[in-house]
Formats: sequence, structure tokens, C-alpha cells
Amino acid sequence: MSTSTANLFEARANEFKMLHQRAGIFVVPNPWDAGSAMILESLGFKALATTSAGLAFSLGKPDGHASITREETLQNVKNIIAATSLPVSADLENGYGDDPMVCAETINLAANIGLAGGSIEDATGNPADPIYPFELAVERVKAAVQAAGDSPYPFTLTARAENLIYGRPDLKDTIKRLVAFADAGADVLFAPGLKTRQEIEAVVKAVAPRPVNVVMGLSGSDFSLNMLEDIGVKRVSIGSSLIRAAYGAVFRAAEEILQNGTFSYADHAKPYGNLNKLFGGH
Repeated sequence: MSTSTANLFEARANEFKMLHQRAGIFVVPNPWDAGSAMILESLGFKALATTSAGLAFSLGKPDGHASITREETLQNVKNIIAATSLPVSADLENGYGDDPMVCAETINLAANIGLAGGSIEDATGNPADPIYPFELAVERVKAAVQAAGDSPYPFTLTARAENLIYGRPDLKDTIKRLVAFADAGADVLFAPGLKTRQEIEAVVKAVAPRPVNVVMGLSGSDFSLNMLEDIGVKRVSIGSSLIRAAYGAVFRAAEEILQNGTFSYADHAKPYGNLNKLFGGH
């Protein structure tokens, strides 16, 4: 790695860490490829985080079933890093292996390609047994934390407790895991699936002063950024909601063609010239 590249990676990593330390809440949207990353940067966001679901769907695969390889994820990340000047964090799923040392290896690889951060979750990728036992989950985070600490620049590690989105609505166990992950040294804590103000407040209080990420963009949620900031949330991600919104537009357009024989969907499409100009500047 050249000195200039190393300096660039370090600057982005420091920028990402500072977003978590300064006052106020911030949104880290979730692109699924280089093009969506460039769009989000052009609109003024300050950092990006990849989405495993978005990558899976773009490759015609399901999410949450260990269907995406580490190599596919890291190649997609490289494309996004090359396409944007923003700090990028990655959804690294379960670290692509059960063993804590595999998690550590994944973090090392992630840091070496220029990621400013990444997340490790306690979901196994096995639908029949979706969540790692508590002790193993903590050991995996400890290994990831140590690897992040060995990075040549500050790597912001997010630890995720996945109970709530895998049919285990056990808030007490979820908080127990998040507290243990914080004690293990994780920089940011994240439990996707929190639904109420009381649940979010409980998580924020339990892991304070560590920052908490909350995912929005789920149907039925009526939280605003101001409301989440009042609760104490530091970071908001939007998961797969952008690619699902984009695919929703594709469905509606195709259904109009098939069912009505009309093409009015094109009236709402982003003009060709606008996109060509945006991507032509890369």
C-alpha cells in the first residue's frame, strides 16, 4: 500500500470516528453498489455503510442465509470505496465463519482494503439455529475488537445483537449481549428490530456512553431524526430500505407495462442525462 493510499484510508477512518464523537445524530445510508454510493455522496451524506441484503438482492440471492461469500462482500466494498470520497463501513455479517479467529481475519482484511469500520453480528446464517450462544457471541466480538485495534488506523467496530429480527423477541437477552459487546470493546452497539421508544431508551441507557445505531426505513415506523436524537441515538442506518424502494419502482413499472400496456412510470424516472453526468465524473 502506498503512503498516499494509507494516508487517505487513515483520514477517512478518523472522519468516521469523529462523526460518532461530535454532538448530534447522523444518518449513514446503505448503498448496495458503486452507483448507489455515488448518488448518496452527491446528495450530501457524510458517510456510508453497506447492506448485506442489498448486495444479496442485487446478485439475485437471499439475505441471512450465508449466501454471500466474504470475497463477494469485500469486492463490492472495494468498488464502493473507489467510487466515493466518503468513509465507508461494511456489513460484514457474521464475519464469514463461526470461529472467533475467522472474525478477526475478516476485520483485518476489511481494514486493509480501506474500510473505516464494519459490523459483526451474532446471527449464524443458519435458519435452523439462527443465533450464536452468548459465550461464543462475546468471544467473537472480542476477537474482532482485538483485530480492529491492530489496524493501522482507527477502525470503528459495530457489534450487532440479532435476536429481534430472527423470531426471538427477548429484549433482556438482547441488552445482555449488547452490554457484553460494549464491555468487550465494541465501538458502536446495534440491535436491529427495536420497535418502541421504551426499547430504544433501554438499549441506549444500558450501553451508555457507547453510541447506539438504530435502523430506520422499516414499514410502520414513525420515528423522526429529532425524536431519535432526543432518546439518545447517535447513528441511524436504513438497511435494505433504499434497494427495496428501488426494486419497488421496478416492480411497479413492469406491472404497468404488463397490466396496462402503458409507460407512464418513465415520467418519474431520473433523467438519463442526469445519471450519465453524475457517473461520468467518476
